[in-house]
Amino acid sequence: MGIFTRSKVSRKPNESMRLIITTFVGVVFGFLIGVSFPTLSFTKLNLSSSILTSIDFSYTQYKNSGPSNSTHVPPPIGNNGSSANVTSKKIWVPSNPRGAERLAPGIVRAESDLYLRRLWGKPSEDLTSTPKYLVTFTVGYNQRMNIDAAVKKFSGNFTILLFHYDGRTTEWDEFEWSKQAIHVSVRRQTKWWYAKRFLHPDIIAPYDYIFIWDEDLGVEHFNAEEYIKLVRKYGLEISQPGLEPNKGLTWQMTKRRGDREVHKETEEKPGWCNHPHLPPCAAFVEIMAPVFSRDAWRCVWHMIQNDLVHGWGLDFALRKCVEPAHEKIGVVDSQWIVHQSVPSLGNQGEAQNGKAAWQGVRERCKKEWTVFQTRFSRAEKAYLKELNSTSH
Repeated sequence: MGIFTRSKVSRKPNESMRLIITTFVGVVFGFLIGVSFPTLSFTKLNLSSSILTSIDFSYTQYKNSGPSNSTHVPPPIGNNGSSANVTSKKIWVPSNPRGAERLAPGIVRAESDLYLRRLWGKPSEDLTSTPKYLVTFTVGYNQRMNIDAAVKKFSGNFTILLFHYDGRTTEWDEFEWSKQAIHVSVRRQTKWWYAKRFLHPDIIAPYDYIFIWDEDLGVEHFNAEEYIKLVRKYGLEISQPGLEPNKGLTWQMTKRRGDREVHKETEEKPGWCNHPHLPPCAAFVEIMAPVFSRDAWRCVWHMIQNDLVHGWGLDFALRKCVEPAHEKIGVVDSQWIVHQSVPSLGNQGEAQNGKAAWQGVRERCKKEWTVFQTRFSRAEKAYLKELNSTSH
C-alpha cells in the first residue's frame, strides 16, 4: 500500500506539465491554421435553405453587398416590423392613405374587391374572371324564387351579393348560383345598413356599376347587360329601370315610358317641383332599385347616415353627387321592372302599443326622412356660413 501511494504522488508534477504543454501547442496550431486560410462567408457556402431562415439569409446578403455592388439588395424586415437600414432613415409619406404614412408607397393597397380566391396554388392564377359589375339584394328566404328569377337576369359579368335579414343562408344552396355568390347575414337590418358597412367605395372599387336592389322586383322585361349599354349610351351616373305604370306608382318620374329608351324629366302634380330640373321632376330615382356608377357611389356612400337605416330622403339628395344632375340621373324605360310591394322586411319589426310590426317600421321610415332633411339642410347652411365668413 505504501509503494502505491508514493508512486501516485510522484507522477502528479509530470502530468501537470504535460497538460500545459499540450494546451499551448493546440493554441499555436489553431492560430496558424486560422491565418493560413481565407475567411469563409455564409454566401459562399452551399447551404440548404432550411438551415438559414429567409430573414437570416437576406440579412447576410445585405451585409455582404457593399457600395461597389451594382445589384441593390433591400434591407431585411426585422421581427418588430422595422427596416434594418443602416442609415436609420424613416419612411413618412403624407400622400399615403391615413394611417399608412409609415409604409413605402409600393406596398400600400388602399383598395380591395369581392373576388373569391382559392386557398391553394399561385395567387396570380386564382381569378379566371373579374366581374365588372356588382348586384346586391337584401333578402329573406321566403322570397327565394323571386330572387332566383332576378339573379338569372344578370350575366357572369356580375358579382352576386346577398344580404340576409332573416339569418337563413345555407338553405340558398339549393340554387347552383348561390354557391358562387357572397352571403352576408345580420338579422333584421335594411339594405342601407348593409351598404354603409359592407359596400365601402374602396372595397368595391373594381366595379363600374353597383346595383342595390330590393327583393320584391319582377324582372321579366329586364336584361342587365342591355341596361348597362343604355346607361353608358345616355351618360347616366345614377339610374333605375322604369316601373310598370299600372302597379301603384308614387312618383311620375319613375313611371315607364313606352315610346323611348330613357327619360330624365317629367311633369308632376302642381306645386310638387320648385324647378323643372329638381326632384321629383328631374334628377330623381327611387331607392328600391337604384344603380350607381363607381364615382357616384363614392359620393352617395358618404352621404348615407349610420343611424338612419331606411334610406328615406336619399332619393331627393342624390342629385348632390353628380353634376349636372338633371342630365346624369335618369330612368331606363326599355329595360323595366315591376315593384311587387311585398312587405317582407316590414314584418321584421316588433308590434308595440297595439300597433302591427309593419306600422312601427313605417313610422320609423317617416321620422328618418324628417331627420335626414334637417341634417342635410343644417350641414349646407353651416358650410355656406363658414365659407362666407372666411371670404371677408
